[in-house]
Amino acid sequence: MFRKDDENRFNVVYKEGKLSGIKILEDRETGVHYLFSWDGYAGGITPLLDKEGKPVIKLSNE
Repeated sequence: MFRKDDENRFNVVYKEGKLSGIKILEDRETGVHYLFSWDGYAGGITPLLDKEGKPVIKLSNE
């Protein structure tokens, strides 16, 4: 149920920007990739979708 500090559920796959930008996060349990976008104190997150509208899934250990 609880994780150790070195066992984060999400892994940062890609990061761009400082005060505003994007990150691609990977859920280590499901393999689903998410796009997190921020600008200052505002931000949002959404699953990344392929051209068929299905979630992008890739596990880190593959």
